[in-house]
Amino acid sequence: MPVDVVIAGAGPNGLMLACELSLAGVRPVVLERLTGQEEENRANGLVGQVVRALDRRGLYERITGDAQPPAPAPRYMFGALPLDLSVLDDNPLYMLPVPQRRLERVLEARARELGADIRRGHELTGLSQDDDAVTVEVAGPDGPYRIEARYLVGADGGRSLTRKLSGIGFPGLTRDDGISLAAHVSIPAELVDPATGALNVPGYGPVPAFLHHRTERGLFVFAAFPGRPPMISTLEWGRSDGDAPPTLDDLRDSIRRVLGADLPFGPPEGDGPHLLRRLTGGNTRLAERYRDRRVLLAGDAAHVHSALGGPGLNLGLQDTVNLGWKLAAEIHGWAPPGLLDTYDAERRPAAMRVVMHTQAQSALIAPGPEVTALRELFAELLGEPATVRRIAGLMSGADIRYDDGGPGAHPLTGRAAPDLLLETDAGAVRLAELTRTARPLLLDLTEGASLVGDLAGWRDRVDVVAARARHAAPAALLLRPDCYVAWACGSAHPGEGEREALRAAAARWFGPPA
Repeated sequence: MPVDVVIAGAGPNGLMLACELSLAGVRPVVLERLTGQEEENRANGLVGQVVRALDRRGLYERITGDAQPPAPAPRYMFGALPLDLSVLDDNPLYMLPVPQRRLERVLEARARELGADIRRGHELTGLSQDDDAVTVEVAGPDGPYRIEARYLVGADGGRSLTRKLSGIGFPGLTRDDGISLAAHVSIPAELVDPATGALNVPGYGPVPAFLHHRTERGLFVFAAFPGRPPMISTLEWGRSDGDAPPTLDDLRDSIRRVLGADLPFGPPEGDGPHLLRRLTGGNTRLAERYRDRRVLLAGDAAHVHSALGGPGLNLGLQDTVNLGWKLAAEIHGWAPPGLLDTYDAERRPAAMRVVMHTQAQSALIAPGPEVTALRELFAELLGEPATVRRIAGLMSGADIRYDDGGPGAHPLTGRAAPDLLLETDAGAVRLAELTRTARPLLLDLTEGASLVGDLAGWRDRVDVVAARARHAAPAALLLRPDCYVAWACGSAHPGEGEREALRAAAARWFGPPA
């Protein structure tokens, strides 16, 4: 039977898209060539606006087991330089230290709960499309078969077969001048400072935990994640270690070269899987476009870049939150003309900014006295709150503004909605608790909830909530399902011009009134 959407890939991005589509009433088929989860954690946490996005779908609490909302990180790093975020009144940079395998388990459970059809051991092998459908060729456990779908989304990683078969170019740069080694290890307890978590390397000194530590010879990282063995990694330039599998002795030698000192450590303790990995070089590539008619790309299938600063899942998961509701609108028939094209128009520039700042960070960690001088200058700049605010917005994605709304529009238009604590007739509620259905939302905080009737023609698509804000807030917000502001008003008594702008925004993003 024909289906609405096929998703190639059941990594975090494919599973998050499955959740978003299912919330919008579309039941996707997810194809995954692996029969089970990968043993290796490809990421150890989430950084940026994606943490708030998960909170606004009720997934943050599922991941952490904590009912408390996320809080911004007091500090981070940029190009292996410390970033003191405590100087900001409105810090936009959130962190969630979670192994990728844990994230995938939560997302898969939620997607199945919502009715997504996840097929493990089923691999996309070919595709063809016309004006009406995509035919997907699949190799399954019982042999090959075909699926006819209205849309196909490739969330199948940096080597995406979906992208290749659809003819979308993937230009960029490949480098082979760096070698990274990473492993789980056991560390003598007396070497870890119980107060700060720093690692005291004999003959070298303390190295802060979770921060890239740059020397003239390379990069060193010590990370002690709760409930898991500590992880150590190094990065060196201008080396070639051959093709032999890496060993812990290789890591010892690399640490000696990078730090100029020996670090005593042993194999990891406890149950695995345990990481021992060598990566050579890296890629920075961006798809020429995110859409080819009925085929779309998301996550690493659309962009690959350096992992410095941990931007990968932040970028990819926000792709899916942006795409899911627009794709569902097309399928349900209420999408205004061009809505699906805004996916490329909005998310590709966001990826370009990530490519830019990861390349800048790569330049700041390179060897050489001229880079050391640049780092000294940059460290001075990071002492200014305005610079910290700019870098925090860039790394978190909080600086994204999809659309300014034109002359006279509220400054929040096109930006991610702020966190709000609201009073409703049912009691106190956070805005994040009102967005878990992934539906458009009009939040009416005007005097007497005067806008409740203005979107009567969109009530089949737009939820309306009348409330009072506990703190300073706009008088009204119209939110897209991805929690970006489609329209906002600062007046508690909006006039006819503001009401017309509200209806125009509803029609622009959610189609004509019923």
